Amino acid sequence: MKNIYLVLAIAGFIAPYYFFLQIPPENLSDLPALIQPLFANNFMRGLTMDLTVAAITFGVFVFAEANRLQMKTPWLYLLAAVLVGLSFALPLFLYFRETKLEAS
Repeated sequence: MKNIYLVLAIAGFIAPYYFFLQIPPENLSDLPALIQPLFANNFMRGLTMDLTVAAITFGVFVFAEANRLQMKTPWLYLLAAVLVGLSFALPLFLYFRETKLEAS
């Protein structure tokens, strides 16, 4: 499973950034224009809320598991979720969690 998590983390990094890098730099400073499409219709509102709850759940899980397994720097996975996305941070955390479990 560890190798699968690593492959998923790499895919979870590449996939979002493929689209993020297509945003013209001048549009990045217009935060309302970037956020507005997330609430454009009920489908997008639902998807945004689903991802928000999943991200909060991930944060709780990371800190609980990191504490239980005595993993250092759990905040790095939350930073990865904010800077890249949950599709990168979750498999990355699971990869390092598996590594920690194998070591013990």
